[in-house]
This record gives sequence, C-alpha cells and structure tokens, in this order.
Amino acid sequence: MTTPTRTSLIQGASRGIGLEMVRRVLDLEPDSQVIATCRNPDSSAELSSLAAEHPHRLRVLAMDVTEENTIARAAERVATHTGELVRLVNVAGVLHGPTFSPEKKLGHIDPEALRQVFAVNAFGPLLVAKHFFEFLRHDQRSVFASLSARVGSISDNRLGGWYAYRGSKAAQNMFTKTLSIELGRVCPRAIVIGLHPGTVDTELSKPFQRGVPAARLFEPARAAADLLAVMGSVTPDQTGKVFDFRGDEIEP
Repeated sequence: MTTPTRTSLIQGASRGIGLEMVRRVLDLEPDSQVIATCRNPDSSAELSSLAAEHPHRLRVLAMDVTEENTIARAAERVATHTGELVRLVNVAGVLHGPTFSPEKKLGHIDPEALRQVFAVNAFGPLLVAKHFFEFLRHDQRSVFASLSARVGSISDNRLGGWYAYRGSKAAQNMFTKTLSIELGRVCPRAIVIGLHPGTVDTELSKPFQRGVPAARLFEPARAAADLLAVMGSVTPDQTGKVFDFRGDEIEP
C-alpha cells in the first residue's frame, strides 16, 4: 500500500467547491492525505460519507473562521498528525445572509452586515494564516490559496455597489500580498495567491444568477478542477497575486 506523504487542508469543505476539491484530491492524488474543515462537520452527510470511504486518508475537523479559538484548536489537532502542508485552501466566503444582501447604494449599508462579511471574507483567511503559518515552512513547494473575487479588484470596479463584498475581497487581496512577503522571506518555495472561481452554481451566487449565460455558470466540480489546476501551475515568482479560473492574473 502507498504511504501518503503529502497533506492538503481545505477549509469550507462541507459543500460546493470545497467539497469537490476534497473529492478531486482524493481521487487524483493517491499518495496524499486531506484534512477537511468546516463549521459543523456533522451537518455534511457527503463529507461524512467521503471520510467513511477514505478512513486513512481523510480527516474532518471543526473550524469556524470567525472564531479564532476553533482555528487554534484545529491547528493543534493537525500538528498531532503532520507538521507540513503542501496545500492550504480557504473556500469559506459570504455574500449575503438571512438579514442582509449586497448593497445597491449607500443607504443600504448596515454596520452589522459589514462586520459579518469582513469577518468571513477578509479576517478569516488571515487568522487561518496566523495559526497555520508554520505548516507552510518546509522545503517542499507549498500553496496557500484563498477564494477571492474579481469584484475585489479596485481597477476593475465599473459598476459600484456591493460595498461590503467588494471591500472585504479587496482587503483579502491586500492580506494575501502582505502574507506572501512575510512567508517568502522564510520559505522561498511557498506561494500565496487569491483565486477567482467565476460564477459557480452555489448558494452564494444563486440569487444573482439571472442573466449569467449557461456557458459562464460553472458546476462546483468544474470550478474545483479549474482552481486546483491553477494552484498546480503557479510559480513562486507569482506569489501575492490573484488569478481567475483560467490562470489569468486579475489586476489589483
């Protein structure tokens, strides 16, 4: 039996792109192990089923990116299993919720909604980086990737609106750049990037899919495959940048 030697951590793996990434890595990288994290592992029947199918290769842990103590506990548990990660992907993100939607004008701005969106989209990946930084410091190539969005590009903003989402993704992109500099100083083979998946058929985009051509609305499995391919192709000299699902750089 092949002994797994590479470990990936995928945060936000209970459904959608995260779940499909877990599935794809398990299928296509037989020498690897996967750590899947999400807020409530018991609520994902599909993730539990995958764990049952791969008891020696998939570990499922609780982690809520808005609760730093859960990130710290997850890092402690990962440390009992491995000291190195070759891939860490933050998939968790929020655009709307039961009490708020993307703002169309200034009058729609709500401070509590701003806090919720920034907590997940901007602060979340940064806190994950804080607690998992040392897992990326090794002599193998490693990738720290966070799902971003084209609307986080300041130069690409032509329509306005969506203050919280645009702002949180722009902040995330700045954190990505800053982290890439710090990690690059101690680990030249480490790569830190943001990823724009396009419009994916998930709960996040569902209220906003009207008018999206069928050819531009991607299934989660397709998006997962595309983003994993981008992660596999980027080089250390591209660290700190944001790329779309085709591997094209998105300007800040």
